[in-house]
Amino acid sequence: MYNRPCCAEGRDHELAAAARDALRVQFGRHAEVLARAPGRLEVLGAHTDYNEGFVTAIAIEPATVVAGARREDTLVRAWTDYGNATAQFDLRRPGEGPRGGWGDYLAGVAAELTGAGCALPGADLAIVSDVPVGGGVSSSAALEVAGALALVELAVCALDSEALALLCQRAENDFVGMRCGILDQFTSVFARVERVLCLDCRTRERRLVSMADERVRFVVCDTRKPRELVTSAYNERRAECERAATLLGVSALRDIDAATLAARAGELDATLLRRARHVVSENERVLAGVTALEAGDWAGLGALIDAAHLSLRDDYEVSCPELEAMRAAALDAPGCLGARLVGAGFGGCVLALVEADAVERFAAQVAPRYQRATGLTPRIFATRAADGAGVMSADGE
Repeated sequence: MYNRPCCAEGRDHELAAAARDALRVQFGRHAEVLARAPGRLEVLGAHTDYNEGFVTAIAIEPATVVAGARREDTLVRAWTDYGNATAQFDLRRPGEGPRGGWGDYLAGVAAELTGAGCALPGADLAIVSDVPVGGGVSSSAALEVAGALALVELAVCALDSEALALLCQRAENDFVGMRCGILDQFTSVFARVERVLCLDCRTRERRLVSMADERVRFVVCDTRKPRELVTSAYNERRAECERAATLLGVSALRDIDAATLAARAGELDATLLRRARHVVSENERVLAGVTALEAGDWAGLGALIDAAHLSLRDDYEVSCPELEAMRAAALDAPGCLGARLVGAGFGGCVLALVEADAVERFAAQVAPRYQRATGLTPRIFATRAADGAGVMSADGE
């Protein structure tokens, strides 16, 4: 069973207390289990995971906490503080759906757990989160992983951490219909405090690089321009990459380098060439980024982050006016070493690498400039590399 204890200090303690309270208010139940899973921020490696490439990512401090209690029947009832919404499904029909709502993520996880041989009990679940929803920092994976951990704990079911991450990915792929790679779930599970996770998405080989340097911070700039990935061009981009790989005679674009792509450019139409060029160049940026991280070369990392954004905007075509307005504001602000859109794109958040002593001035300048440009009120926060998912004690201590 994945049951690494996780500390409940600061914001995690507050989330745990809120989830326990919500379980009592919504369902009249006392928590038997508390599980926490963080959102994630990919430093470099946008859209490379489903191309079997390389990524670097951290868990962010905002997280999702699920409080749960067993039921005597086969119903799973869930409540979330996001919109004060409820969902319900029956474990006797775990594959029924999807219904097009947030409960699909839990239902998909339950279906996968049942298929893996976990005898799940019915459950009442209360979900509290401060991960930006629709922001490109993987609120969906945080929900899946925290929900899976809670259900596994209630079922007393044996499941190792890699199996849990893969199971949550399958739930999103096969039940929800979002054809994501392994980046989101693996980061939520395997990330560690003050470390950047370096992941080979083909072999699943992982290593952690120190991010304990006090000179810089990652700052998340939420545009508050949400997007629904399943109905966006995300799946279309994945299909385009698969077509490009087939035409080039490889199993995935991970197997093509820049020189080979340039030599064989005539075998792809203009759109597929742009998509392939992004993936190939982004894999190279990830590997260069690991070197920069290890050397503490923050200017070099910032330049790679900038280059990643330009590639995402021009070759992968997943930016939007709000993301461009936010990035422009970030680049003009004090201490910014580089900025790029994160996640799938089409809205959501911009990541900025900022000198630590300039974070407050950075936020104070970026927020009003972005609001003037778009009429939207952003959410801007700095984050350290946080710990991955875990089961908390039921009292939250």
